[in-house]
Amino acid sequence: MNTEADYFLGVDGGGTGCRARLEDAQGTVLGQGLSGPATTRLGIEAAWTSIAKAFGAAIEEAGFAPAETAKIHAGIGLAGIGRKGALEALRAIAHPFASIDFVSDGIGACLGAHSGRDGAIVIAGTGSIGLGFVEGRDLRAGGYGFPISDEGSGADLGLKAVQLALRAHDGRHERTALLAEVMQRFAGDPMEAVAWMDRASATDYAALAPMVMRHADQGDPVGRRIVQGAAEQIDTLVRVLFEKGALRVTLLGGLASPLEPWLSPDVRRRLKPADGDAVSGAIILAKRSVCKG
Repeated sequence: MNTEADYFLGVDGGGTGCRARLEDAQGTVLGQGLSGPATTRLGIEAAWTSIAKAFGAAIEEAGFAPAETAKIHAGIGLAGIGRKGALEALRAIAHPFASIDFVSDGIGACLGAHSGRDGAIVIAGTGSIGLGFVEGRDLRAGGYGFPISDEGSGADLGLKAVQLALRAHDGRHERTALLAEVMQRFAGDPMEAVAWMDRASATDYAALAPMVMRHADQGDPVGRRIVQGAAEQIDTLVRVLFEKGALRVTLLGGLASPLEPWLSPDVRRRLKPADGDAVSGAIILAKRSVCKG
């Protein structure tokens, strides 16, 4: 099929923000756009509003009129797309494009990391998950949501730091500089921590992760134990994906760089750098929809 006259839009909608990129058939970037969080957790309407704002900015930057917009094939990677009814609701929304396809933001990132080839990723960010595909099979490990899952994530690091800080406050655990700083966040009052917990999200817990990493890197014994434990969880996700048949695994997410030095040598050796980002993956998805057509 001749795709020379087609344009390709990739959107990566995540819990912290949404990015869009518009390219021609040769891969030349024509426009880009940014917007706020895009996840089905906020509701389908709110997620689509954020997606539309991002792709609208990219189309505007490209200077497209409706005639060119109608030649765009769109690929959308979106957080929380596995929620019941989400995909059906998204497919029911009217759009101005030649075609549109949706996947989870994780699958979009995996497509981009391996240029659309079989492979897997481990995401270590606010949450954590291992996922990929090999010979038509989907691979998955973890990522069932904080606090019941997402081991080795930023939220997990923050939760463990708060738990140990409260124990240290009671005299049930050794006190260290890390745990003292955590308690300072709550003015030294456990009831402040309880009030915070009642409304805290995974993102709020993950906001403590840089503090945990900093103290660990400075030699704080509790910080080191927490981070080592997280690294062991990420090690396990990587190894399990290889055991499930993944040919290559890439580590992604905001904690990927800080955690990598803590990973086991065998895991670090086997990790592959990403070819492209999640927006690249969404564009690969868009191009596949043309081939299907």
